[in-house]
Amino acid sequence: MKLSIIMPVFNEADTIAEILQRVSNVRLDPVEKEIVLVDDCSHDDTPHILKAQTHIPNLKIIRHEVNGGKGAAIQTALRYVSGDIVIIQDADLEYDPNDYAKLIAPILRGETKVVYGVRDLGTQKWYMALGNRLVTLATNLLYGAALRDMETCYKTMAREVVQGLQLECRRFDVEAEITAKILRRGYTITEVPIHYHARYEQKKLSPADGWPTLKALWKYRKWQG
Repeated sequence: MKLSIIMPVFNEADTIAEILQRVSNVRLDPVEKEIVLVDDCSHDDTPHILKAQTHIPNLKIIRHEVNGGKGAAIQTALRYVSGDIVIIQDADLEYDPNDYAKLIAPILRGETKVVYGVRDLGTQKWYMALGNRLVTLATNLLYGAALRDMETCYKTMAREVVQGLQLECRRFDVEAEITAKILRRGYTITEVPIHYHARYEQKKLSPADGWPTLKALWKYRKWQG
């Protein structure tokens, strides 16, 4: 059994070495790990730092020559994964890789094919927390779901689930696309609480990303895969 950790990266020189070490340090025996990292055309010191990460085992690094966005990086990474379970990991330090064990446990037990990590949004700025709650509410209304955190990065899926998603969105609206298509295919999304601490420096997601997210939720409500 293997866990594939997808890591989209764009200009994360301050955190990339530390998050890779944190991911590498997680022990999930007997589950193996691989990290599939996509450098989405970073123009800071990230590429140079990545070249020095030769001590990180089972690390695949793919570089985009043109910045495409988080969704584009996820689409590229999915072509290289070899694990039975796939999880998405941001390259900052908001999420704690030590939560992997609780995220994959329901899948390993055969209870579900999809697990989302639910954040406590108390550390977010009020308008970001409000935006997260609104897009989650929109998801529940449009898809008849009862999710608590649609926008969470920690989306954990059996490989068969992600292989059937046929992702199109190239930026942050990919979170909505993934969720919409999972629900449209009839999968139940299990949610478990995770550790989370919002960052404010070099934050790439903004309130302006809420509109593309809502459009994606509307677009895929009749999708059939």
